[in-house]
Amino acid sequence: MRCHGTLLLVEGVGVLLLGPSGIGKSECALDLLRRGHRLVADDVVEIVQTDSGNLEGSAPERIRHHLEIRGLGIVSAKDLFGQAAVGERGPVDLLCRLQAPGEEAGYERVGIARASEELAGVSLPRVTLPARPAGSIATLVEVAARDHLLRERGLSAAGRLDRRIRDEMGAS
Repeated sequence: MRCHGTLLLVEGVGVLLLGPSGIGKSECALDLLRRGHRLVADDVVEIVQTDSGNLEGSAPERIRHHLEIRGLGIVSAKDLFGQAAVGERGPVDLLCRLQAPGEEAGYERVGIARASEELAGVSLPRVTLPARPAGSIATLVEVAARDHLLRERGLSAAGRLDRRIRDEMGAS
């Protein structure tokens, strides 16, 4: 299947940025590339299910390693940041849906429960992030990827805080 989005490897996590055209997916990718993360695909992501049941994405050959940046045009991530900044394919581990400010998104405020979304028949964890003009979406994406890794290891800051509060309330 093909989807409109941007796939990057952030802290080793395959993060698929989703959202309407013009929301800032490519600009976020550019910022993440500057921070040392890897681009797999921009604009069009070809997604396949592997034999193990996981999803993997890549860019169509014609546009591989390129980004379309409004105001700049087409740029080559490989030429700008070097071979280490691009990958031929990567896992799809986490969905980051970007939404314009003001859209009722029901943003997660505590983080105990993680939303999920189905993509190509596979349920994946999803975070919804506000795409604010002055906000650093790239920082939020990095934190989402790191938090995903921690949750995969059974560590949840929100869960620990929730238990601590419940313990304190029970002790009162």
